[in-house]
Amino acid sequence: MRTLVLNAGYEPLAIVSFRRALVLVMNEKATVVECTEDDPIRGTRRSYDRPAVILLTRYVRMPGARRTPVTRRGVLRRDGHRCAYCGKVATTIDHVQPRSRGGGDSWENLVACCLRCNNVKGDRTLSELGWELRIVPQPPRGAHWTVRGAERTDPVWEPYLATAA
Repeated sequence: MRTLVLNAGYEPLAIVSFRRALVLVMNEKATVVECTEDDPIRGTRRSYDRPAVILLTRYVRMPGARRTPVTRRGVLRRDGHRCAYCGKVATTIDHVQPRSRGGGDSWENLVACCLRCNNVKGDRTLSELGWELRIVPQPPRGAHWTVRGAERTDPVWEPYLATAA
């Protein structure tokens, strides 16, 4: 079981284990907003409700901490594991503007690509090949990208994740 952590503005921050959430609540660093009623945690002296959503009582927001890092896995997920050139199943990523020609590792320059298209494209630009992108590469948005671990959500979290989108 996992727990959604919110800041004072009810924005989702992270997803932690229920044990970590319970420690935060017991140390009065967080309060329980939603709990799983039918699955309590039994201690030696008493029973606790299993937290599903907690609210941090104090949180200092770090500027720029919400940027989603560029990863191979993230690019494939953003593009739905579909090749940006032909639409087939993608297993690799490709630099639209090759790195040898000044292209960087950014969300705007990386796309999911099938092995065949990646080999054909090689170190050339789209204009040299006469190709077009099927998608416009851009940084991903929404709570499922800014909150780590939000790919698999609990139905109780939906109202809180919807506010961050």
